Amino acid sequence: MAKDNKTKSFVLRIDSDVMEAIEKWAEDEFRSVNGQLLYVISEALKKSRRMPKRKETKDNKEEKD
Repeated sequence: MAKDNKTKSFVLRIDSDVMEAIEKWAEDEFRSVNGQLLYVISEALKKSRRMPKRKETKDNKEEKD
């Protein structure tokens, strides 16, 4: 995720068996649980073509040039 993105926190209630599976998966891929959840959500959004378009900022334009 980009450094300039603002993040929001929220509470997630999750079944303990599902949580254990996510923890194992995250460990297998050398990610934190939070990082794994962000990755899975991001991939699902891309696959379903629901990923919001990033707004181009002055900094992003300069990186392209």
